[in-house]
Amino acid sequence: MPLQPIRFFYDLLNQSSRALYIFLESSKIPFEAVSISVLKGEHLTGEYRDKVTRFKKVPALTDHNLQLSESVAMFRHLIRENIIPEHWYPRKNFGRSRIDEFLEWRQRNLGLASTDYFQQKWLVPYLQKRQPNESAVNMAEKQLNHTLNEFEQLFLHSKGFMIGDNISYADLLAICEIDQPKYIGFNPFIHRPKLDRWYKTVRDELGTYYKEVTHEFDNKLRTAEKSHKEAISLKQ
Repeated sequence: MPLQPIRFFYDLLNQSSRALYIFLESSKIPFEAVSISVLKGEHLTGEYRDKVTRFKKVPALTDHNLQLSESVAMFRHLIRENIIPEHWYPRKNFGRSRIDEFLEWRQRNLGLASTDYFQQKWLVPYLQKRQPNESAVNMAEKQLNHTLNEFEQLFLHSKGFMIGDNISYADLLAICEIDQPKYIGFNPFIHRPKLDRWYKTVRDELGTYYKEVTHEFDNKLRTAEKSHKEAISLKQ
């Protein structure tokens, strides 16, 4: 069986990987999924670095002779090269501009805060086989709460989704960012009713694709957490 033109390299522990995986599946874009384990350091190997992405990160894709990294660049490439449902990145009513505005804000705010919390609370302790640094976790949690308050105030309104009545890539990427701390025990919904309503609306709209990907994400976390606890106990 010949390979699909698009090869998508991902790790479902990564929020951008989950968003792009769901987008590819729900948009019916043919692709070959290639799992890369960040916990095993597979993103640092010579083969992945030299043949897939020089950035040594996930996600990444190859499309014929094109090698591409950075999730937003990958999304825009897929939009240009494939026929996809208009609601993901609409041209009308300034929808595309509003999504681009969120994507820029997210990079310096929601994405940064959710990643930092995940790293301080879970990833760094896992890799270093130690307990989390409570001071670093508290600082990351404070910034995350501040950012979630801004997200709710700036981007969530009376309509069901971020830019209107239809789901867009902004909603998909945002829910995957929020799941990053949520699935390791952080509750993002305390005193944030608009965020709670929006989250449930997006989750339900994404349906099976979202459910399957987040289920696998949760399983990967649980499996890794079990080995982490065993490693900690051996050191004590």
